[in-house]
Amino acid sequence: MFSHYFRFNRLDHKLSEHRAKLHRMAVAWCGDPTLADDLVQDTLAKALEKQEQLKDDERLGAWLYKILHNCWMEHLRTQRPALDIDALELTCTDCPEKQFADAQLVTQVRAAVEALPISQCQVMTLVDLEGCSYEQVAAILDIPIGTVMSRLSRARDTMKKRLQNMRNTDNVHYLRSVK
Repeated sequence: MFSHYFRFNRLDHKLSEHRAKLHRMAVAWCGDPTLADDLVQDTLAKALEKQEQLKDDERLGAWLYKILHNCWMEHLRTQRPALDIDALELTCTDCPEKQFADAQLVTQVRAAVEALPISQCQVMTLVDLEGCSYEQVAAILDIPIGTVMSRLSRARDTMKKRLQNMRNTDNVHYLRSVK
């Protein structure tokens, strides 16, 4: 009984020596001195409770840091927000609803391109779809580069106006939860 009491007092003294180091580490991990105080307090309490698990007094520092780490992980687990699954909107990446919306988008874009004047349609398709340079388009259509640039600008403005009324074009679709 006396040796247990002696070991307890000796451990208590050693724990107080490590308190400042533990606190510095806890602040570094959590960034909050008040929370760090709580973590160190929990660490020291657990160390005293489980002091019989410490077999080698030389490893006291590492043992305390391990306990501090466990206290920090436990804190993070308890602070994790709970998700209400019924309120979630699930992202659909390749479902029939998305495939249909993509097909509609393609149809609308094709119709808008076909409605352009032929001179704008040619320039836009050569530059934007085929990736031709302005110089290449000018050579293909036998027109000046300035004309290529102005036709392309007018074609893009027209397309923008025609397609503005389209819904969200980010191609992300959501599944609604049904209750």
